[in-house]
Amino acid sequence: MLLLVSSIKLLAEVALMALLGQWLLGLLAGAKRDANIFYQLLGIVTRPVLRGARWLAPRVVLDRHVPVVAFLLLMFSWLFATIYKVQLCLEIGVQACQ
Repeated sequence: MLLLVSSIKLLAEVALMALLGQWLLGLLAGAKRDANIFYQLLGIVTRPVLRGARWLAPRVVLDRHVPVVAFLLLMFSWLFATIYKVQLCLEIGVQACQ
């Protein structure tokens, strides 16, 4: 169970960092961000998360707000995975979690 929770936490962290990196690179690159290869690479990493957020979000949510929805979903999943991991580690012992 600890491996599953740690994997979920890791995937959420990677996706969060990719979303944050894509957002920051989009700010720096401006209008030419779609031609930037690193922006496109981060887009490939975040595409499954954005599709999942679009699928979960109601139709009222605009497409430009889907990254915010994805970010919030990932933050909550990371938070819950972290809390659950701490609980598991306290139950089985801190030495077993390392």
